Amino acid sequence: MEIRLDHCVIHVSDRRRSNAFYRDVLGAELVGEADAVATYRFGEQQLNVHGPGLEPDPVARLPVQPGGSDLCFLWSGPIEAAIDHLTTRQVEVELGPVRRAGARGEGTSVYFRDPDGSLLELISYE
Repeated sequence: MEIRLDHCVIHVSDRRRSNAFYRDVLGAELVGEADAVATYRFGEQQLNVHGPGLEPDPVARLPVQPGGSDLCFLWSGPIEAAIDHLTTRQVEVELGPVRRAGARGEGTSVYFRDPDGSLLELISYE
């Protein structure tokens, strides 16, 4: 049996702002409307987005609130390039570079936040 992550859910307070951030900063493919309801696709993985304009059912017993997510994305390259990428997009690095354990073993990470305050991490295994 092979089980892999297909998608997970984040909650946002302002779709237009979040759509632009996840597209422009993290390179998400927006599936849907750039100014309205969209999901964020990263290759074979997807972030479904709850928030204004959508009444999802079913939801978790305690649905995540905007700013309540903690997600890590794989950066393919040296972590210094990730820091440069964030800096050129006016995204403040909150912590890093720091060594962390990830799905592929030990890597180097930087931490930052999305517009709602969710904690995001880029990890490099180089």
